Amino acid sequence: MATDATLAGSASGRQMARRLFWLASISGLLAVAFIGDILTGPAFLNVFDVLAALVSPATAEDPTTVIIVHSIRLPMSLMALIVGASLGVAGAEMQTLLGNPLASPYTLGFSAAAGFGAAITILFGFALPVIPSMTIPVMAFLSAGVACLMVYGLAHIRGITAEVMVLAGIATLFLFQSMQSLVQYLAAPEVLQEIVFWLFGSMLKASWFSVSVSGVILVVSVALLLPDFWKLTALRLGDERAASLGVNVGALRRRVFFVVALLTAGAVAFVGTIGFVGLVAPHLARMMVGEDQRLLIPASAICGGLIMTGASIASKLLSPGAVVPIGIVTALVGVPFLFGLILTGKQRHW
Repeated sequence: MATDATLAGSASGRQMARRLFWLASISGLLAVAFIGDILTGPAFLNVFDVLAALVSPATAEDPTTVIIVHSIRLPMSLMALIVGASLGVAGAEMQTLLGNPLASPYTLGFSAAAGFGAAITILFGFALPVIPSMTIPVMAFLSAGVACLMVYGLAHIRGITAEVMVLAGIATLFLFQSMQSLVQYLAAPEVLQEIVFWLFGSMLKASWFSVSVSGVILVVSVALLLPDFWKLTALRLGDERAASLGVNVGALRRRVFFVVALLTAGAVAFVGTIGFVGLVAPHLARMMVGEDQRLLIPASAICGGLIMTGASIASKLLSPGAVVPIGIVTALVGVPFLFGLILTGKQRHW
């Protein structure tokens, strides 16, 4: 018996070491990608000048480079990382809550609602009295909150179960998508162009303020998830097994549901709709570290940040001198992954 326990402990230790190695590896890869994102851009700046402006702005020779790096490129790169991490964590929790490998933050219609809020604001052109530049992000955030309340209200009537939440989310998703289409139909051509550009998603809208707000939302949301890590891990065994271990499944779903809504709204309110990151990142993380939420959450955040940072680099390289909307790039990456997930039908990591 002692020998069996020793062997089991040794195997568990090796497994944990392997998972921590993967976590450290993707963290290093994210750091490299982040620097690469800052170095690339439509301005064709010299790499060494950019590094000098980034490391020591006070002694940099070209003040224009310093302004571009610290006022444009650095906020865009940080925003890509934060948005990717937020969507990665939200996607991991959505898949855990719903027990569905194809679940993502968009399953419940939050992103479609945020898009509708932004679209209707652009259509009617109204602005907040004190902070007019924040009108679109605020309306997008509030609209995502309305979608959250709708899904929760519908699910609460029938019971907070995975099936009911999926159905309520799909209904909310189609409602707000149809309202988006109506707004686009009513818009004049120049207004329609602005709406479509916002819906594509772009890091060009990033600023130090948006970085601060979305970053705080990400930190607070992860902090709210910390006490429930072991409960969420148990939930992957099924509702009945989790309940037998003392988990209040309904209360857990309610808490995590609101955290997912907060993460999604904070991610898309400033930069527009970003697709597939919340679907792809958790699967990549799960392949490397398994279902233990203590590792899955940080791995999903890192994978999400890595996907968004890579997409940000690609969006600047695809069309020299311009920046392709990042939502298009993430879709180009996410669609083949989704096809592969459907066609292979492998359940080894689910």
